[in-house]
Amino acid sequence: MEENLQYLRRRLGIDICFDILIREFNLGRKKAAFVFIDGFANGDNLILIMRSLMKARHEEIVPHTLDKVIMELLPYGEISPVDDLEESIVELLSGPSLLFIDGEKKALVIDIRQYPARSPEEPDIEKVTRGSQDGFVETLLFNVTLIRRRIRDPRLRTEILRIGSRSLSEVVLLYIEDIVNPSIVKKIKDKLSDIDVDGLPMAEKSVEEFITESMWNPFPLVRYTERPDVAAVHLLEGHVCIIVDTSPAVMIAPVTLFHHIQHAEEFRHNPVIGIYIRWVRVFGIFLSIFLVPIWLLVADNPEILPRALDFIGPKEEPNIPLFIQFIFANFGLDLLRLASIHTPSPLATALGLVGALLIGQIAVDVGFFVPEVLLYIGLVAVGVFSTPSWELSLANRFVHLILLVLTGLFGLIGFLAGLVLLLVRLLFSRSFGVPYLWPLIPLDFSALLSVLLRKPVPLKRFRPAFLHTGDTDTAPSKKE
Repeated sequence: MEENLQYLRRRLGIDICFDILIREFNLGRKKAAFVFIDGFANGDNLILIMRSLMKARHEEIVPHTLDKVIMELLPYGEISPVDDLEESIVELLSGPSLLFIDGEKKALVIDIRQYPARSPEEPDIEKVTRGSQDGFVETLLFNVTLIRRRIRDPRLRTEILRIGSRSLSEVVLLYIEDIVNPSIVKKIKDKLSDIDVDGLPMAEKSVEEFITESMWNPFPLVRYTERPDVAAVHLLEGHVCIIVDTSPAVMIAPVTLFHHIQHAEEFRHNPVIGIYIRWVRVFGIFLSIFLVPIWLLVADNPEILPRALDFIGPKEEPNIPLFIQFIFANFGLDLLRLASIHTPSPLATALGLVGALLIGQIAVDVGFFVPEVLLYIGLVAVGVFSTPSWELSLANRFVHLILLVLTGLFGLIGFLAGLVLLLVRLLFSRSFGVPYLWPLIPLDFSALLSVLLRKPVPLKRFRPAFLHTGDTDTAPSKKE
């Protein structure tokens, strides 16, 4: 035991690190020691275990000491032996405690860890007016439990991997075995296993960049959610969920563009209201991308407008070209958004008033902006914030700026060229082999109808065809 502890002291710098502790005691007539990280070990459980072990008599633990300790003396469930010191170090740094007994060639890994964690609360981005108010937190085990609470299927699988040679970050793959397409699971697992990096300080975002390899694609190829009910729905459809420790966001893969425009709010109301909400949201997304480039196009080329719409566009020649005004207005909108993130909450309202009333109004009064510019930029901002997926909203902002620049520089030809570039980018995008525009391209009329019209749950009998699931029917007969 002394040789093992000496190795750990040297390898982990225990004499330097204040939070890695060794607690030696007597187990019968044998020496024993607990090694644990102070912030991870549950003190109450540690005391109970040590009391139980210290009461043991010598004749109770010999021969076959390790087996008797596991079977008779330890009042705890999560125990496993380990015979490799490097493996024991990995376990220790992940949170469990180690028990060494003199004369034994194996140590015991006892999982009495507790993580500093906040209670589940409703996510800020995915709020609903009715429905569950719990959301994922930064503790991996809590997040898995929130999903298991909603899916009590014995075929739900939770595979854990450790990624990062220094961070040893825990990543869990969740899927339902008889529903999911095995090739999708294998593809994702292979990509995760191929990650070769020191650590994952940015958690799920770092993992996404490794497994999607989409550096030049602004559109998100995985969907993020902080709601356990949304993750559960996707698992039941045949998707795979990826949970990274320390992150409150769960990745869902594979996904299409249309997954990013759906929201739990649509399914918390009756189907007619859900359809209305979905169409209002889609309209807002289109506004955030196309409104300003189209207005700029017709304002610079009023001859293409019919007489009934000749009121569109500025009535006087602006001091600054409209194209430049929109560039500055977009820059100001993004700057205000970034400032609101870094502004303390009590001052956020004041910041909004300063941006909307003082800067905007004065800019119009001095002739820097025409009033229509602020009007349309405000509508763009509303469309951006009505997009359910924050990642898609940022991608739409980027596309909006590209269209605006091309339209301002080249007019109608530039606008059409931007649309072609956008369509080509979407056509060639794949999420783990799945076409990004499915069910529009390739066309699946029944699935497209489900995207356009939120079907009642009793009528939604089949899982998405593009996932090629094992169990395709969501409501099998009682006999089956």
